Amino acid sequence: MPLDIFVPYWGDPALLKETVASVFAQDNPDWLLTVIDDCYPDPSVPEYFAGIDDARVTYKRNETNKGITENYRSCVSQATQDLMVILGCDDVLLPNYVDVVLKAHHDFPDAAVIQPGVQVIDETGRLVKSLADSVKRKFVGPKTGSATVLAGEPLAVSLLGGNWLYWPSLAFRTDAIRQVNFRDGLPIVQDLALVMDMVLQGASLVHVPTLAFSYRRHSESASAATLTDGSRFAGDREYARIAEELCRVKGWNKAALAARLRWTSRLHAITLMPSALLSRNPRAIKATVRHAVGS
Repeated sequence: MPLDIFVPYWGDPALLKETVASVFAQDNPDWLLTVIDDCYPDPSVPEYFAGIDDARVTYKRNETNKGITENYRSCVSQATQDLMVILGCDDVLLPNYVDVVLKAHHDFPDAAVIQPGVQVIDETGRLVKSLADSVKRKFVGPKTGSATVLAGEPLAVSLLGGNWLYWPSLAFRTDAIRQVNFRDGLPIVQDLALVMDMVLQGASLVHVPTLAFSYRRHSESASAATLTDGSRFAGDREYARIAEELCRVKGWNKAALAARLRWTSRLHAITLMPSALLSRNPRAIKATVRHAVGS
């Protein structure tokens, strides 16, 4: 059973080629790769794929720019295999990735989501250890030495306390991800929103600690850019309110409280306060203070 790998593309062509190269470098060749180009203005990209002679690789280009959410939806709708991944166009699969997720799917066929082990790299490919990632690993994410299935309110409490998932590394059961939809208006936190909607419907997640993925974190990413103008924080607060209400309706009061407290998100804002003050940018200062201590 091949792993369906989708890449919704908009970005640096050089990094995209690195991503594609990491797919070709898999120890297990049982994969299919589909790249959906959202009209990125660079003719070198279609030329690059025209030169790839491999029946496993498909390149498609949208007639118009659809935006990230619609491109994600296109990926889900076009999947043909039991298991799929929506890979970031600047991230890197380690050579064992396909083996790790296919084995996890075989061992835990009922799990809707698979989170393999992840390391973080910067623009140049060097390993980095940010405060946010350290907090995820030490205080928020699961601390197990073997594959572990998580589900229900305990999983919701964990994710709403601090989103320790690395979205582009996740593999999904295709039938399960099709039971939900990406929420409009939440482009930065739509990954957490989607997974939470699955969890609220009864889906389980298997955490596999085996390192298999390199997640690229760099200053020009959409999530990083929105921190400076406060829109990332606004999106966090908006989704926290949605999640709190959904959990209360479900009767998951601990998860609702976790959404209200959102302690790691508040902590993140506190760590950014010195930079905001030094910038003397009133908008940045207001955004960090409001997020750290506001409701």
